[in-house]
Amino acid sequence: MKFRFAAVAMTTTLFVGLVSAQTPLPTPAPTPAPAATAPATVATPPAPVPSVSKAWVLMDYATGQVLAGENANVQLAPASITKVMTSYVIAAEVKNGKVRPDDQVMMSERAWREGGAGTDGSYSGFPVNQTARLEDMEKGMAIQSGNDAAIALAEHVAGSEEAFASLMNSYAAKIGMKDSHFVNAHGLSAPGHHTTAYDLALLGRAMVRDYPETYAYNKVKEFTVGNITQPNRNLLLWRDQSVDGIKTGHTSEAGYCLMSSAQRGDQRLIAVVLGGSSEKQRADDSLALLNWGFRFFETHRMYEPGKVVAEHKVWKGKADNVQLGVAQPLLVSVPRGRYNDLKPSIDVPKTLEAPFTAGQPIGTLKVMLDGKVVAQAPLVAVAAVEEAGFFKRLWDSFWMWWESE
Repeated sequence: MKFRFAAVAMTTTLFVGLVSAQTPLPTPAPTPAPAATAPATVATPPAPVPSVSKAWVLMDYATGQVLAGENANVQLAPASITKVMTSYVIAAEVKNGKVRPDDQVMMSERAWREGGAGTDGSYSGFPVNQTARLEDMEKGMAIQSGNDAAIALAEHVAGSEEAFASLMNSYAAKIGMKDSHFVNAHGLSAPGHHTTAYDLALLGRAMVRDYPETYAYNKVKEFTVGNITQPNRNLLLWRDQSVDGIKTGHTSEAGYCLMSSAQRGDQRLIAVVLGGSSEKQRADDSLALLNWGFRFFETHRMYEPGKVVAEHKVWKGKADNVQLGVAQPLLVSVPRGRYNDLKPSIDVPKTLEAPFTAGQPIGTLKVMLDGKVVAQAPLVAVAAVEEAGFFKRLWDSFWMWWESE
């Protein structure tokens, strides 16, 4: 059986006998890294563990790989980071045509009473029983962390905050936030309102990917409502120009929390620190994590859609082989200098029978580093393989029987 492997800038041809379930591939030539690659002999130092935290995680945006973390799947109160979920839902509902950016949103008495200036929490300052544009009120929620704005927006989008919370949970499930449950739009502590550091990193990644214009609100340093100007509480926006979001949070139960994201060159990272002791500490520790990730990891596009990764023998088809590739770009994040240590392989059935349609899943492409899977993707047919005529199918049936004996 003949295999042909190709990826990015490297092509090699191998000839083997009957294929086993897993077949190794040569590592494709690396794509340019965002920064100079460190020598492979230098070990990656451990991540800078936050000095005070209940949980934390550092995720690569492009791949979704967790570069480091601790207690990442422990359910905790998220405080005002909840508002990122609220922003995501609103952006999705705008995209779906359910609401519009220029809708007039009422600051209801409930929103003002439960989230306004007299509640000892963060507020936006929109006047009670008056309306404001949805887009402006959302900025008041994202930039000023206004609890009142979050409640008013929830009521406008879903009729009530309780109904909006149901929407939050539905969208969270689509994102893959398996350990999260929301009961309000603002993040003040409530029974059953919890998430995890890992789920929040997934949420931050989805926000950047799906709604970049809404995500951009989070890098605005201050916002004015009436005669009240309030600053963004994310101190990193003033410390590092590569940081462009995303959200702070604080309650007595949750402690000081920060979900931050930064982009340097083509690489973006997302850090989540929950349960810190102060605004300064959560900012210091988050920036340390981001710096560590950028300095010691690099992201590569290993395989591109439409490119042939391998060819596999096909029985009973007009063609003798099916070309295999990936449907989406396969990216991988690795410690700098370790790219050539990656071990890609394919896992496909020993016997394939036509017909196959273009894009049909056939197997799995896995990438290993130090014996662990760091990336994987479905293998699909790059091009269709039609079923052969009667005599070819009969002939192949004979040989399939012969080789199985």
